Amino acid sequence: MFKALVVEKDAESGKTAASVKQIGLEDLPEGEVVVAVEYSTVNYKDGLCIGPGGGLVRTYPHVPGIDFAGTVEQSSDPRYTAGDKVVLTGWRVGEAHWGGYAEKARVRADWLVPLPAGLDTRAAMAVGTAGLTAMLAVMALEDHGLEPGAGPVLVTGAAGGVGSVAVALLAALGHEVAGVTGRPETQDYLRHLGASRIVPREEINETVKRPLEGETWAGCIDAVGGAMLARALGQMKYGASVAAVGLAGGAGLPATVIPFLLRGINLLGIDSVMQPYDNRVRAWGRIAADLPMDKLNAMVQPATLSDLPQLGADILQGKVRGRVVVDVSA
Repeated sequence: MFKALVVEKDAESGKTAASVKQIGLEDLPEGEVVVAVEYSTVNYKDGLCIGPGGGLVRTYPHVPGIDFAGTVEQSSDPRYTAGDKVVLTGWRVGEAHWGGYAEKARVRADWLVPLPAGLDTRAAMAVGTAGLTAMLAVMALEDHGLEPGAGPVLVTGAAGGVGSVAVALLAALGHEVAGVTGRPETQDYLRHLGASRIVPREEINETVKRPLEGETWAGCIDAVGGAMLARALGQMKYGASVAAVGLAGGAGLPATVIPFLLRGINLLGIDSVMQPYDNRVRAWGRIAADLPMDKLNAMVQPATLSDLPQLGADILQGKVRGRVVVDVSA
């Protein structure tokens, strides 16, 4: 038997409740690989799945946790053997399939990635889906021509998980970084990560009548969407790109096509859930090479399985700064 955070749903009221319980291997879903999970983390989707589900959870009881890192215990797939260190992010694990908020997980081999050299399992979960998404966004901007010295790069939702890693990565790669935040108390934190400029949220979170403003940003990683993304599109330099990674500010986009037609702006969609294996390996390799470990450690707050119900509620309310690393055995 081993510990897991189990979310159960009352059949009569429809309400859900999460608590730490003992489960066994026979309770786990099918898969080729059993992993002894060492660390997990907390993402916005995790908050939804710990709570009412947000339409993501198909059946109950359910074990959330869309990320985990650990050591292979059993494998019927020749790509992995006992003792291998692995990372899992995405593939709807923790949503449709039981996830990483347990001391053991059984998953498909196709969903795993070998832990890259230079990272241990704790550091990998300090990165997690948020950091992988940030790296995918940086790579997409680079693939579309972004180079250091081209001008400031805007990061919206900068104090969140994706934003924190994006700020640290961009700064380490030599970019001038402007971080958007609505929490004044995070300004010192963002400067420590490498932001050279802080943009108060109220300066950029409202749409304006003009479809184009002054050319300000050489690139943008946007975790907010909505009015803020629309505003940023009108402030991009000619030929610049915006990598869209989230919708904390809403799924709508109250914009015009003018920035695309008159300035050749590129809007790049970033998905980490179904990302192909080769690009995952490429991104994890870049993370190990380019993300400063001291900056990563500055983002992290530790947690245990018993902390997760409160943390799940907090992240949905925008109260979680940086990255949470969950020690599932603590």
